[in-house]
Amino acid sequence: MNKLREIECFIAVADLGSFVKAADALGISKAAVSRTVLELEARLGSRLMQRTTRRLSLTEAGSLYLERCKQIVAALEEADDLLLAGSAKPAGLLRINAPVTFGILHLAPLWPIFLERHPEVELDITLSDRIVDIIDEGYDLAIRIARLADSTLIHRKLTSTSLPICASPAYLEAHGTPRHPHELAQHQVISYSYNHGKDEWQFSGPEGPVSVRVNARMHVNNGDSCVQAALGGIGITRQPTFMIDQYLRSGQLVPILSDYTAPDLGIYAVYPSRAHLPAKVRAMLDFLSEAFAQVHWSGPTEA
Repeated sequence: MNKLREIECFIAVADLGSFVKAADALGISKAAVSRTVLELEARLGSRLMQRTTRRLSLTEAGSLYLERCKQIVAALEEADDLLLAGSAKPAGLLRINAPVTFGILHLAPLWPIFLERHPEVELDITLSDRIVDIIDEGYDLAIRIARLADSTLIHRKLTSTSLPICASPAYLEAHGTPRHPHELAQHQVISYSYNHGKDEWQFSGPEGPVSVRVNARMHVNNGDSCVQAALGGIGITRQPTFMIDQYLRSGQLVPILSDYTAPDLGIYAVYPSRAHLPAKVRAMLDFLSEAFAQVHWSGPTEA
């Protein structure tokens, strides 16, 4: 049994969306690819793909397995690159894009440490909350805060952050505290413009998935502005703990609806290619992985 061959076939079919295209890419027959994927599913005891005459799609289990398989392949290729690179020293200009608030709060203190370790590297840091095109815009690395389970991007997960719902004590005293997500429709909400789903907020709660359409009094394309508006008593917001942890701990913001959660967001380092990864990029990936290995943001639970 060749598990790596199984993984190779599975990734090719998932990425290309076709057994025929996967077979062409791998240089083997369609029957061999199909048999390998079937044997993989049998070994795992789980269906990874839904097949019809018109399309092929991943199951939930298949999506999770694909992400982990890509991490395994990336780790193997990085191990190969590490040996092939030998004693190559990180050097040259390293262009990095990162979200504004995360870049200021959690990355800016790290840059002097990295530069001290790697004196031959120069950094060009761009902070922007829009999703940049890494290849077209010439970045070596980008930090993404998102859910990348189905992404074809090459990435390394650094850490994660939760998304609590919160408001100031003054707002809750004036308008009451919602006990169920559906009550948010009657409240003033501060909405982050780049949020996935925007004003359709999804939750997982005691009764299962819950979806509610919120009425945003304010839309902002910057998380800091959302937080400041919430601190000023304008309304309820949903922001990552890496941004609001200090306010939750101090009581300036109060978590609500703690029984209803949104999926955590992963914080990823994303880069264009695994092949011949430059020493400067590998050094930064290893540095960031080390820096965020023990990071955990959390506030007090709702009383």
